Amino acid sequence: MLIDPKKIYYATMETEKGTIEIQLYPQYAPKTVNNFVFLAREGFYDGIKFHRVISDFMIQGGDPTGTGRGGPGYKFEDEVKGNPLAHETGVISMANAGPNTNGSQFFITHSPQPHLNGKHTVFGKVTSGKDVVDAIRQGDMITKVTIREAEGS
Repeated sequence: MLIDPKKIYYATMETEKGTIEIQLYPQYAPKTVNNFVFLAREGFYDGIKFHRVISDFMIQGGDPTGTGRGGPGYKFEDEVKGNPLAHETGVISMANAGPNTNGSQFFITHSPQPHLNGKHTVFGKVTSGKDVVDAIRQGDMITKVTIREAEGS
């Protein structure tokens, strides 16, 4: 595993519309956070577009093909059992095509989406830039994602 579950991880997502700051939660979704951190540090998300945007629901990105069908070339299991994080406003969660089909695609919610609880792994929350999330439109680009870590409490 690339990450230390005892540390706190933050993602800075620079987009064409501004910057989104996200706190990641490895204590609840260690494999998912590890995957996101690994892909971000490899530059996987840099230059990828938000290929799906639904008003009052979510913005979705992380597909290098821009079709909604692309990913990193592997899949991993959900981390929903024992994960207390719910799909409230401003969370980042894994997009998938059914159980245990996570890859690189993620979405950030505009509003609470309780019907997704138990079906998609929530692994972080927007701490700054909610206005940027709301300004994103389909086709807007992620220019860079950087990760920083801090000692946990």
